[in-house]
Amino acid sequence: MTTLFHTLISRTLGIPSGQVERTVGLLSEGATIPFISRYRKEVTGGLDEIQIGNIKDQYDKLTELAKRKETILSSIEEQGKLTPELKKRIEESWDSTEIEDIYLPYKPKRVTKAEIARKKGLEPLAEIILKQNERDLDIRVQAFINDEVKDEKEALQGARDIIAEWVNENEEARNAVRNSFQHTAIITSKVVKGKEEEGAKYQDYFDFNEPLNRASSHRLLALRRGEAEGVLRVSISPDTESCLDRLHRKFVKGRNASADQVEEAVDDSFKRLLKPSIETEYANLSKAKADEEAIRVFAENLRQLLLAPPLGQKRVLGVDPGYRTGCKLVCLDAQGSLLHNETIYPHPPQNEKGKAAAKVAQLVSMYAIDAIAIGNGTASRETERFITEIRYDRKVQVFVVSENGASIYSASKTARDEFPEYDVTVRGAISIGRRLMDPLAELVKIDAKSIGVGQYQHDVDQSLLKKSLDTTVESCVNLVGVNVNTASKHLLTYISGLGPTLAQNIVDYRTENGPFKTRKELKKVPRMGEKAFEQSAGFLRIQGGKNPLDNSAVHPESYPIVELMAKDLDCSVEDLIVDKGLKKKLKLEKYMTETVGMPTLLDIMEELDKPGRDPRQAIQVFSFDPTIKTIEDLKSGQVLPGIVTNITNFGCFVDIGIKENGLVHISELADRFISDPTEVVSIHQHVKVKVLSVDLQRKRVQLSMKGL
Repeated sequence: MTTLFHTLISRTLGIPSGQVERTVGLLSEGATIPFISRYRKEVTGGLDEIQIGNIKDQYDKLTELAKRKETILSSIEEQGKLTPELKKRIEESWDSTEIEDIYLPYKPKRVTKAEIARKKGLEPLAEIILKQNERDLDIRVQAFINDEVKDEKEALQGARDIIAEWVNENEEARNAVRNSFQHTAIITSKVVKGKEEEGAKYQDYFDFNEPLNRASSHRLLALRRGEAEGVLRVSISPDTESCLDRLHRKFVKGRNASADQVEEAVDDSFKRLLKPSIETEYANLSKAKADEEAIRVFAENLRQLLLAPPLGQKRVLGVDPGYRTGCKLVCLDAQGSLLHNETIYPHPPQNEKGKAAAKVAQLVSMYAIDAIAIGNGTASRETERFITEIRYDRKVQVFVVSENGASIYSASKTARDEFPEYDVTVRGAISIGRRLMDPLAELVKIDAKSIGVGQYQHDVDQSLLKKSLDTTVESCVNLVGVNVNTASKHLLTYISGLGPTLAQNIVDYRTENGPFKTRKELKKVPRMGEKAFEQSAGFLRIQGGKNPLDNSAVHPESYPIVELMAKDLDCSVEDLIVDKGLKKKLKLEKYMTETVGMPTLLDIMEELDKPGRDPRQAIQVFSFDPTIKTIEDLKSGQVLPGIVTNITNFGCFVDIGIKENGLVHISELADRFISDPTEVVSIHQHVKVKVLSVDLQRKRVQLSMKGL
């Protein structure tokens, strides 16, 4: 079975079977995707995380399908209907739709019209009618009239019900209707009478139709949400005439009374059984496809957000802006620990501007603040203007930080455990400050779904969404690597091979024994076995430790190679890292072995060039146009600076410094054709946009990036 799986996966993904087999082998041994893609390139042939993830998904699907086939085979066998031919067909098929079609006639049914007719003894009559050879049907029907069947009309109705079920269970018939759905289906929506006002946001879909194969994922999800909220009635219909024509050609064989009965049964089967069944199938398929697309966009947005440029270990003043309740201030040290907190009231109704400015200047001086982080919610622009106008005794950078999900974090158990003595407002300000220092370290504490960079995230398959977002977080954390002596439990949880228990054990060990001095010391952590150490060690950094390689992505299993290189050059490992000239003298081929190939050696050399390097870009200060404060200040044709806040498959949303984010439609992103907005923009990218139109009533702003 395993070899067959490798062949099927290879065919589906276009990856050679040998690479699939070796990758599946690593996965089954408990290796994680980040570990395999980073440290087992020779084994996989250099497959990346996406390819390895796809192999895992395909293997899991085939395993599930194999279990389903076992259930189906045993069900048919229990009925005494499993022939060698039927068994062979099921065993050889790996198409779930085909397998379910084969099983349909044998599937235990609730009481159907056909089942009632069978119990009345009408199945032989249905067989006679379906053959369409009977010249005098009226006479044959008389034989079936009894205490159970009162007249000819009831007998024929029962026979038609049985034929209708046979038509529905016929594989060719189902595939013919499927084919029509695939090529001709139209998705239609109508507003539910009386729901026009309540469902005003769905007014674009009150009388809507579009070919299903052209419907975009965001429209499908909007339609399904409108349907779930009881505002819209949604249906999917194929070309009925062509469907019936194909079914008649298959089942109606003559021109007599029996053929008329078969035609009537076929029409009934299509309307009552086949069409609803295949409509449900296509509704589920289109929903699954829309989910997949929405999840892909969300995961890509999340990746960009998590890999946003960090300020690094600087002393930060975090500001959670507000009007009536004031602006919450927190002073954080370079490790993100809270030093001081208080509230100022520079805005209406209190207007204590002078007093507030003096307090901020005093805190910046007292705590040697390097940068100020301002949350981008209510009163953000006014607070930014207020903060930048203050004169400080040092150079202070001011940043506006996304506060999406900060309120979720501040009310969470995680925040309560971190800061039990402070209320949600203080915790929110701390989160804003820490996000500037290291977005990744702070955002992993929040349920990824709440970070606010998705589209229809509550409407898509929640288990698939969670799996995709967890994989994305894991990928980002391992790409960056973490300082094992400062990382939180939440950050450590996502490190390859760790998980919540080992992450907590590392934190506990650190608390009891002080900072880790070497990677080897990690083996003393309770429950840190050889496998967990192998999977995690390369992603855990120790700054200022005894071995300089412990602060790099060089895996401990490769230390002997680096030590041999240093020995051959008659220098220390530290010299090898510092002196680029020494590295140029190395002939890498000399260090190749059966298990260590050129990919690993090139990775080692790259890491020795910049040990512990952070793959994220450097942070940049950004300023909005000071003349734009509300949507009323916008005029068509204005060119403004903005920050990309969210990306969908129909464009991106840009913050231009007012409450409402503007939309750059995909057709306005560039002067060329774009099929995916991520080709042009990324989350938190600084962009220039032109105002195309402003709808004050609906609070909508249309923007363009063309020609800019």
